[in-house]
Amino acid sequence: MYKRQADAPIELRIDFEELRKVTHLATHFLDNVIDANRYPLAANHDLAQQIRRVGLGIMGWADMLVRLGVPYDSTEGVELGRRVMEFVNEESRNASEKLSEGRGVFPQWAESNCGPDDKAAVRAPGERIRAERKLRNCNLTTVAPTGTISIFAGCSGGIEPLFAVAFMRNQAGSLMPDVNPDFVRMAKDGGWYSEELMEQIAQEGHIHFDEVPEAIQKVFRTAHDITPEWHVRMQAAFQEHTDSAISKTTNFAREATEDDVRQIYELAFSLGCKGVTVYRDGSRDGQVLSTGATTKSTEEVAEATAELTELKVQLADAREQNHNLRVE
Repeated sequence: MYKRQADAPIELRIDFEELRKVTHLATHFLDNVIDANRYPLAANHDLAQQIRRVGLGIMGWADMLVRLGVPYDSTEGVELGRRVMEFVNEESRNASEKLSEGRGVFPQWAESNCGPDDKAAVRAPGERIRAERKLRNCNLTTVAPTGTISIFAGCSGGIEPLFAVAFMRNQAGSLMPDVNPDFVRMAKDGGWYSEELMEQIAQEGHIHFDEVPEAIQKVFRTAHDITPEWHVRMQAAFQEHTDSAISKTTNFAREATEDDVRQIYELAFSLGCKGVTVYRDGSRDGQVLSTGATTKSTEEVAEATAELTELKVQLADAREQNHNLRVE
């Protein structure tokens, strides 16, 4: 959904017309899915038909920012996210409104927030939460977790930043290397690509090397380069124009404290997020995504754990031996 004219303003490098077409097509498709689905329970079927909720979302956001040359953890990146999601949200409503002309509004429309004034929820007298609008679907947008789907599509997941330029993915118990193709392309175009550098990046889990131009480092901001605050601010920008909730992880370094987490929960609440998810790197064995640095640290922890277990066994044996001596 972007154009490659590097010297054009950001607004002109995003193909909003194509994005509009895709949004309308996807909304139509999702409305069809409601009727095509076979639900396990009659209650599920009845509710789906009554409210016709769909969840149009996005993925590949981090890839788009990289190709536009906009850092994820920047005011420009956050504002761009807000604008793009506002566009998608509004166009999905336009598509749903158009569908209602031929298919009718969802059955519980008159009882909903977008129904008549006497039923609509208000913030204050005369101030509706949603404008009255005849829609085919009660809710239209969300940002779902798209981990596996994004792998199939070859793009970044949801609105998450790049996890790393090169990392190991734990797929059904097998560690698989994953290298960002845009980074490789830019390295080759810039003449600073080498197999040795790529291996070093994969092993160390970052791109902060002298060979990597500063401009590239600025754009390829990964999950652990980005402070938790920017994770939440990006989520809040998308939440402002999203009907349902958002799947988004706020990544913390291994050294994060409980107070660090508390501050992020309070920030998310103050910015209007419907929820917040935090994850401290290396806090569990076998995490789905890990950099070379994380893997190394996990191995060190596993080694230390094994040593501790052996000491516990030796202590138990000593206690048993001491007990037997006293009995004798």
